Amino acid sequence: MSFWVAACWFALGLGVVLYALTGGPDLGAGVWNLLARGPRQAEQRRALHEAIAPIWEANHVWLIFVIVLMFSAFSRAFAAISIALHIPIALAVFGIVMRGAAFAFHAYGIHSARTRRRWSWVFSLSSILTPILLGNVAGALGTGQIRVEDGLVTSGFFAGWTTPFAWLVGCFTLALFATLAAVYLAAEAEDPALADDFRARALGAEVVAGILAGLVLWRAALEAPDLYAVLMGSGWSWAVQAITADLALVTILLLWVRQPRIARYTCAAQTAAVVIAWGVAMDGHFILPDVSVDSAVSYLPALPAFALVYAGGAAVLFPAFWYLLRVFKSRAHRQE
Repeated sequence: MSFWVAACWFALGLGVVLYALTGGPDLGAGVWNLLARGPRQAEQRRALHEAIAPIWEANHVWLIFVIVLMFSAFSRAFAAISIALHIPIALAVFGIVMRGAAFAFHAYGIHSARTRRRWSWVFSLSSILTPILLGNVAGALGTGQIRVEDGLVTSGFFAGWTTPFAWLVGCFTLALFATLAAVYLAAEAEDPALADDFRARALGAEVVAGILAGLVLWRAALEAPDLYAVLMGSGWSWAVQAITADLALVTILLLWVRQPRIARYTCAAQTAAVVIAWGVAMDGHFILPDVSVDSAVSYLPALPAFALVYAGGAAVLFPAFWYLLRVFKSRAHRQE
């Protein structure tokens, strides 16, 4: 792998990590909107909407970044993935659109209470469906069932993503995003009782995510043998998995002792480690075993120019996004 290919591959991975850390909790919050319960049900939903409202449109900029980078630098992989997995991808895009529309109509609309409740259901269900489908796509890429010969997908439109393994990866993605959302909400809550509500949900979601991670590993041995071989045989993979498990345990401990503001950093690091572990397990491939990173590049001489453009864009985007979060997530702004 040449330097420029590796640089674009690294930038792509960074984009996926950033989307998981920003868009992930944004999507996971829909779970807690649906499962809001108890005497503080209304307060839970209000806190959730206030946390999402200023930044819910901005978080998806990282998904757009990943798509544009794949399309321009790794067009062969983009074409193969778009063809082989167009059904779950289209459903995920539909979920993102419906989720955004539902949140806007529910949070900002002037509809009746009954209509707003219906939009709230649409918001929650689309928030649950979308991360499951995104995780499903990621899982399908490692099954080895999607076959590409001479740039053409030969395995049809139902290979990979219809397996139990891919759906378990999707459910694990949802649990991970829901954990991240609950930890973030617990850290932001001003009311101690409300923070405890989200803290308890975060602990439960962390346990569910751990169980699903074990089930994913079990099904990988049966339905994604190449991916499983790397997970079990690579020293790098074992190291990342060990770090992920340690971060999960530290997050649980911090939540147990009521330190959600610190736990949000360890939980974010845990999520990033999960994404990195998946990238390591893919063993330099977009689609196992037929589409490697090197073979996905359509025109190698163009990569230096692409890399410079992405670097220039990042120099503008990163500070702007950081300032957006600083402004709208500051205590002074929330108290206005």
